[in-house]
Order: sequence, then structure tokens, then C-alpha cells
Amino acid sequence: MLELMDVHKTFNLGTINEKKALNGVDLQLEEGDFVTVIGGNGAGKSTVLNAIAGVWPIDSGRILIDAEDVTGFPEHKRAAVLGRVFQDPMTGTTATMEIQENLALAARRGTRRGLSWGITKKERKEYKELLATLDLGLEDRMTSKVGLLSGGQRQALTLLMATLKKPKLLLLDEHTAALDPKTAAKVLELSDQIISEHHLTAMMVTHNMRDAIVHGNRLIMMNEGQVILDIRGEEKKKLTVEDLLKKFEEVSGEEFASDKALLG
Repeated sequence: MLELMDVHKTFNLGTINEKKALNGVDLQLEEGDFVTVIGGNGAGKSTVLNAIAGVWPIDSGRILIDAEDVTGFPEHKRAAVLGRVFQDPMTGTTATMEIQENLALAARRGTRRGLSWGITKKERKEYKELLATLDLGLEDRMTSKVGLLSGGQRQALTLLMATLKKPKLLLLDEHTAALDPKTAAKVLELSDQIISEHHLTAMMVTHNMRDAIVHGNRLIMMNEGQVILDIRGEEKKKLTVEDLLKKFEEVSGEEFASDKALLG
């Protein structure tokens, strides 16, 4: 479902602030894979998600989604096949629009817009049923402005919007980092549920080692713009934070230096 081949990206090339963010990333995701991505600051975690989403062009390499080469596609052209949830709960929704209007926008992503009535009676019924699955009471607040919701409610709504059209690939970029622990656990539970029920292929960047181990069927660790660990199957199920730290030190030759990941 996803293939990255020798992907490179350098920011501020030729300046004193030059930073090699991706250094020959090779990665393949099979359909239905739920991959968690862990690494220290500057390891390339969010950069690789931005490369897949087409936020900016890569320097070299190729990116294929469902066997289609999207390397040269701009961000908006990839939006029809991608779902994305960002770290900031305010990013994935429009605060001044109603909950149902945000869902309607998500439902029309990647399609031509006409002059027909905005939201049909049938759509309202569907949105109400979808919102009820979140168990947050949002199905009774469909005409409320999204700006009135809490961060956790907005993030849950964004998750629903990102998966409304069953994307070929779901990208979760530290989507619980800005939430309190209880709300973060709820959003992660919803993520697991939606990914499993719809058999989605997903990548989740996280700063929390425990979350990276517990969620998904596969874990990759990045360091200095490269994938240095790829753990799956029974090995992942038995993995502990201590095991992961030891593996990182063996492969990289250095200690893992992210307090945020260790204390998450």
C-alpha cells in the first residue's frame, strides 16, 4: 500500500542551517499494516509523514501509494487517498463551522463541488450515527460550532473526518501529544477501533515508547533520517521499553536521548 524508495530531504541546503532530515529512507507497508513510528527529536518522524503527504517535494527517491507513483503529485492531489490527523487539535477542523458542516467537507474531499443543497437529510442521519460511535455525545450537538468543543472532542472528530472516505493510508502525526492522559487514551482507543474495523493501513508517529509498543502490528524506529529498527509480529508483542532501548543502542551505537519518549 505504501513504498518509499531511497527518499532524501535536506532543508536549508547550502546554508549554515542545513539539515539532512531524510537520508535514504526505504520502507514498505502492506495493506492493513498499522505501523507506529518512534525516534528522538530530529530523527525524521514527522518529516517522513510530510513527505508522504506531499507537503513539500523530496530531493530524490520515489513514493508509491497503492502502486501509483505519487512522487511528483502536489499535496492536494494526494488528499483523495490520504487521511491525516495532526498534533494540534485545531488544525484538522474549521472552528467557525458546525460539526455536521465539517463532516460534509470531509465527505466531499477529492470530488467536484456543485451547487446542490449543502447537507442532505440522508447525510445528517449518517453523520449522527457516525458521531454516536465516538461515545462523546457529539451526535446531539451536530449544529454546534466546532470551536466550542474541547481538544479531545475536536481530535476525535478530526479522526472521524480523516477516515470518513476510507483512505488508502491514514497518517497520525503525534495526534495525542497535546491531550491530557485520559483524553489521549480515549483518542488512541478510537484510533485502534477505526483502523481495525475498516482494515485501514496506517502510520502513527508518537513520542511515547509505550504507546508505540502497545498499538499497531509493527514498530519502526528512526534515527538521523533513517529507519534503523523494524519490529513486527511476535517480537513486537513481547517487546518492552527496556528491550527497545537496548536495540536502539546496539543499532545506533548511542544512547536514546529523548526524555519525552521515555517518560511519556
